[in-house]
This record gives sequence, structure tokens and C-alpha cells, in this order.
Amino acid sequence: MRKPRDIDSELKALEAKAKALKERRVRQLGELVIATGADALDAEMLTGALLGAVATKDANAKEGWRKAGASFFQRSARKAATGPNRDAANNTSPDGNAASA
Repeated sequence: MRKPRDIDSELKALEAKAKALKERRVRQLGELVIATGADALDAEMLTGALLGAVATKDANAKEGWRKAGASFFQRSARKAATGPNRDAANNTSPDGNAASA
């Protein structure tokens, strides 16, 4: 005989997963705001810019924004791929030349 399903526990698990996904999305959007430098804007200006972007019907403007966003993420990916500059991290002299002993 089959074991009966516990619908309540399955529903709770799905609700927990949905909550975690929503929290992750909010955190990623916050990180995006910081990464783009938009955190320097006040909340009203950022909200207005986002509302304007959502409301625009101009396909050329949207395509320009999409290209700028893609370029931003490509630059970010290249920076992450190259990693920190080891020479700069090991160089402790203030004039930028390695000190010799």
C-alpha cells in the first residue's frame, strides 16, 4: 500500500523555498544597485528612473539600456576573471617601484 502524502508539509516546504528565492532576488537587486553606483542616488531619484524605464515605449532607448547593461556585466566578468593584481599587492613602496634590499 502507498504511503499517504503529507500535503501540509509539502506546502510549507514550497512556501519556504519561495521565500528564500524572493529574499535572494531582493539581495541580488540590492547588490546590483551598489555595483552600478546607483546607491549614491537618493531613493526618489532612483525610483523615478526605474519607473521611467518601465513606462517607456521607446524600443531604441530600451535597446540602448540593454546594451549598456550587457557591457557592464561583461566588464564585471572580466574584472572577476583577472583577479587582483599580485604585483600591486606585494609592492609596499609609496612611489610604486619595488624596494630593493
